[in-house]
Amino acid sequence: MSIFEPAARVSGRRQPMRLAILGASGSIGTQALDVCCAHPDEVEIVGISVNRSCKKAVEIARKHKVAQVVVSDESRRDDPALDELPRGCMLSFGHEALVELASSDEVDCVLNAVVGIAGIGAGFAALKAGKVIAYANKESIVVGGDLLMPLAKPGQLIPVDSEHSAIFQCLAGERLASVHALWLTCSGGPFFGMDRVALSKVAAAQALRHPTWSMGPKISIDSATLMNKGFEVLEAHQLFEVDIDRVRVLVHRESRVHSMVEFSDGVVKAQLGPSDMRTPIQYALSYPRRWGCPQERVDYRSIGSLSFGAPDEEAFGCLALARQAGGVGGTLPCVMNAANEVANLAFRQGRCGFLDIEACVRRVMDGCEVERVESLDQLLDVDAWARERARSFFSGRCS
Repeated sequence: MSIFEPAARVSGRRQPMRLAILGASGSIGTQALDVCCAHPDEVEIVGISVNRSCKKAVEIARKHKVAQVVVSDESRRDDPALDELPRGCMLSFGHEALVELASSDEVDCVLNAVVGIAGIGAGFAALKAGKVIAYANKESIVVGGDLLMPLAKPGQLIPVDSEHSAIFQCLAGERLASVHALWLTCSGGPFFGMDRVALSKVAAAQALRHPTWSMGPKISIDSATLMNKGFEVLEAHQLFEVDIDRVRVLVHRESRVHSMVEFSDGVVKAQLGPSDMRTPIQYALSYPRRWGCPQERVDYRSIGSLSFGAPDEEAFGCLALARQAGGVGGTLPCVMNAANEVANLAFRQGRCGFLDIEACVRRVMDGCEVERVESLDQLLDVDAWARERARSFFSGRCS
């Protein structure tokens, strides 16, 4: 059974859905709060997590009368901002507390918007506990899809990435056997059209200025390198059970077509809409229903034209590395993700150049032994090994 098969998970529900937002202070979490504010009769926020943004956690908890707050970074235990939490609000710290919130009996649905592999444990726990999960933590699908996806029942895991939400919607009522290809659209990022000479000179401040989407710093850099699109290729492969070579990337600068599905008879379904993440977030929470439009509608009479092209995988080699990792499978995507997280941070901190991100990931991937994915503990060990290798890559070559 596939995740997009119909499931009447909201039929007959008279009470608001009890929602936990993991990563509530980030870009996806903040926009999810907007959606919840617009639909108070549909959603009740019962728990949130932040990594270290304690002041923001207090603001959210007070505004939304949240019953439980988790701060993942245990070093923030003595943050004075936490003294302002509402009376009776339960406060806990660390990774285990995040896992407990994701699997709590007081939660119906979990929005996993944690960045990076840090979200994999909570996602695993939520799926095992039978929670509906709105999934925005693409890295954990990339790294641990072999463990996570067998746990997901139809209607239980709803993708939040705009591209995968689009594919999910296009596949409604269709058969996987009829799918010829998935077309993931890509804006091209802030450095579209640049060659490697030009890319070698770009700075983090430039890479953080995405031309279309408002995102956090880590994913903004991943979008600039096209590693984010590589992650999305692997995510689509895992979510929709489609071979890597049938998940194709299409540069679409206007960002109106959010992705397409091509069927065996040549027919293509596309999902179009505003460039606003509140739309896929809301759909993940409302599925299989649709609520009112969360933003200004697009006047398609004024668009003019839509353009499409192929990505430059020679200039942006991270996309090719992701395809390589997905083709090999096993623990190689975990190695790739860990090395990328280290290199991405090094670039944001000014400790290396833009092209060093790709070089670091390639070096660590080339030096690893690929194993079959068997457990979360194994993936965490592989992640730690790859991070150490990535740090050693930078220790001698970047100031």
